Amino acid sequence: MYFTIAYLKEGNAKQKYVYQVLQQLGIMNDFSHYSPVLCGTIPLAIDHDHSDLDIIMTVKDFNVFTDEVKEAYRQMEGFRVKLYNVRNIPTVKVNFYYHKLAFEIFGQNKPVMEQNAYSHMIIEAKLLSKFPEFRNKVIAYKKQGYHTEAAFCKVLDLSGSDPFSTLLDYGREKNWIN
Repeated sequence: MYFTIAYLKEGNAKQKYVYQVLQQLGIMNDFSHYSPVLCGTIPLAIDHDHSDLDIIMTVKDFNVFTDEVKEAYRQMEGFRVKLYNVRNIPTVKVNFYYHKLAFEIFGQNKPVMEQNAYSHMIIEAKLLSKFPEFRNKVIAYKKQGYHTEAAFCKVLDLSGSDPFSTLLDYGREKNWIN
């Protein structure tokens, strides 16, 4: 379901707006060779006013990718590119604003289905499907400043020093992810 953004057309007002903005920007088509997937809170309708659009991509050549995003978006407000490691995995992150929405493009040299952002979203989607009452609780924690993964851990009463890993472990225990 998440490999296309068509589902946003049938969603809530924010999702419909995001669909229009993504279509206008053309990022999903223009960067289709990187297998872009919109992840995070907006697809799950657990976003708040300051939620960004997290788009993950499979990036094999960071130099080529960086040149492409600079060509496409360097004129955008707040444009910046950062190369760094996330859990010892080389990563490129691109941020900018477009139509009052904050964009964060996150690329790693691994398939999007194997990236943590995608796995987190799959786990969170399953939880929201099984326990619809979690939605308002998660949103309330997010409004208090919790990251999404930490909010889910709080609702599930899962302990651990790293909510990102804790939620992945939970999803593996349930056989929702590998």
